Amino acid sequence: MSKPNERIRRTHEKVMAGLARRRAAESRFRLYGLASIAGGLCFLFIMFGSIIHHAGAAFQQTFMALDVQFDQQLLAPDGKWDDEVLQAADYGALLKQSLAALFPDETLDRQQKRALSALLSSGAGYELRNILVADRELLGTTQRVWLPASDDVDLYAKGQIDRTIQESERRLNDQQLGWLDKIQAQGRLQKRFNRTFFTAGDSREPELAGIRGAMTGSMLTLLVTLLLSLPIGIATAVYLEEFAPRNRWTDIIEVNINNLAAVPSIVFGLLGLAVFINFFGLTRSSPLVGGIVLTLMTLPVIIIAGRSALKSVPPSIREAALGIGASQMQTVFHHVLPLAMPGMMTGAIIGMARALGESAPLLMVGMVAFIVDIPGGITEPATVLPVQIYLWADSPERGFVERTSAAILVLLAFLIVMNGTAVYLRKRFERRW
Repeated sequence: MSKPNERIRRTHEKVMAGLARRRAAESRFRLYGLASIAGGLCFLFIMFGSIIHHAGAAFQQTFMALDVQFDQQLLAPDGKWDDEVLQAADYGALLKQSLAALFPDETLDRQQKRALSALLSSGAGYELRNILVADRELLGTTQRVWLPASDDVDLYAKGQIDRTIQESERRLNDQQLGWLDKIQAQGRLQKRFNRTFFTAGDSREPELAGIRGAMTGSMLTLLVTLLLSLPIGIATAVYLEEFAPRNRWTDIIEVNINNLAAVPSIVFGLLGLAVFINFFGLTRSSPLVGGIVLTLMTLPVIIIAGRSALKSVPPSIREAALGIGASQMQTVFHHVLPLAMPGMMTGAIIGMARALGESAPLLMVGMVAFIVDIPGGITEPATVLPVQIYLWADSPERGFVERTSAAILVLLAFLIVMNGTAVYLRKRFERRW
């Protein structure tokens, strides 16, 4: 075999060997990528599985049935049944009598009576008051009433009390567990859908805590953010992209907008604390201040998305409008902006979704406060759903563990809906040129 042929053969073998190595490396790289994706999905499923496992119990609440005798002498000793008397009546005494009547054969001392009363929620008296105020004909009668049990009883009914550990390490002692066994055998314990979780504000007691106050605060805060960030962001994007001259100052503005999009959110919270609260004296822990802070945080996102949407409109649209005699203002607002609006709205929704999940800047402006009442306006004290989750996660009560997971699910549902709306708008109105 001639030398040229031998050289060609060796070169071909080297090329084929190198090609095989490159293909093997490419295959390994693909496997690494698939393994990374599989690992990420595995951890994601574990996280969601844990959240859903704990959250399921939060949507049920344990109630206890008591035969309550609405004693007129105890509730209205003067014979006056007006609202003021009924509001101030001693409903705790009624509950103690009804609980003691469940165990007529037992003689209870003061400490045992206190332990028996602890089986009911601290809000049971208020629930009983509301029932009587709504129907005064109950006075003098005996009625079976379902009242919320304490969070410890709720854990017992859901099978989360370990009887094998020592009594000193349990929230319920042996005598309380014996009482609960008898009450459950009589059919007086029942798990129902937890409406309180969606209708009540925050509380120190897990069985009375709800997310309505945090949800209302989040909606008011997002409303302020939307009303401020959307018009300002769109106007800024239109000006910078269509009207602003290309010079040094606009370049500086563009660079700073891009930089602001990467600033940590807590910095905006510090800015809101220093400027809006300390300097301007706005109400601390209010949706107004929280909305302004989130507006500063979401504006760069909306501006960048808006400019990208305007850039996506073909130059031929502008040239055609100008060619038939339209002014630059008419070209932008009658032709370019309507075509870019779906993309701009998508960016705005994504920015709002990011604002909904933020907690760090709102912690700095005082929205971490313990708020029981439902806010009625943008200037009243309020909290938001991410901060509510943070507060519950930091609580030592076991009952708040499941409510934290349930609140996370609600927040994720809001985020999925908002991001799904952005995807729908993009698919529904997007034009491909």
